[in-house]
Formats: sequence, structure tokens, C-alpha cells
Amino acid sequence: MKNQSLIWVNHGNSIKWEDLSNLYKIAPLGDKSPDKLELVFNNSMFKYFVYDGEKLVGVGRALADGFDCSYICDVAIHPDYQGRGLGKTIIEKLVEDSKEHQKILLYAVPTKEPFYAKFGFCRMKTAMAIFKRQEWAREKGLVE
Repeated sequence: MKNQSLIWVNHGNSIKWEDLSNLYKIAPLGDKSPDKLELVFNNSMFKYFVYDGEKLVGVGRALADGFDCSYICDVAIHPDYQGRGLGKTIIEKLVEDSKEHQKILLYAVPTKEPFYAKFGFCRMKTAMAIFKRQEWAREKGLVE
């Protein structure tokens, strides 16, 4: 990665959740409230918050049960830091943290599958989902 001065944090103790909410908006990964982000990150077994000084520039988490399944999700990179390998490094760390699980899952934004294939992820034939906003998921191409 080009910027070696980044600070990696793997706990939520000192996170400014409003900063994370803002990162999600500009990444863009959607509009998620600070309190909901605090809830989901604190309930995740593995998590990374990446800072350049005081600026939050990248995050990712894996919701894992300790044995069977680890689900990697919510990887977001600040637009100014995209294309530098930061997302790749976050995924590598989450995969490494999850390596003892029987399976590691994620779902990719359509057209991003080749990026995740580089880490060994394969397209599943049997995955199914229920989204709270099912019509939105159809419009985004996440479900048929």
C-alpha cells in the first residue's frame, strides 16, 4: 500500500461513530446511523478501523460465530484512499482472522465479483436472501 503511516484499530472503544456514518455516505455504502453502526460493529467478532492521523479512511468487519461461519461485510474506503490497496488489505486481514471458520461468506456489489475472486471467493449457486427493502435489492441487482 502506498501510505504506510496508517493506524489500524481492531476494537470499537474510541471510535467516533458519526465519523463512520459519514464515511459510509461518501464511500458510498449507504446512509447508516451512528448508533446502528456502533451496534453492528460491536457485535462483530473481527473489525478494522483505519486512520490517517485523525481521519477515518477505511473500515471492515466480519460477523463470526467462532467456528462455523464468518460473514465479511461493510468494507468502506474513503474515496481519496480508494485504489491504494486499502480495501484489499482489510479483506486480507478479515480473511486471515476468519481462517479457522468452516466457511467465509460475503456478498459483492454486482460487477465487483472479480475483486473478491482474487482472495479465493467463489460464486455460490444456492445463496438466498431476504432484504428488509426487497424491491431496492432487486433494483440494485442483488437478488433476482
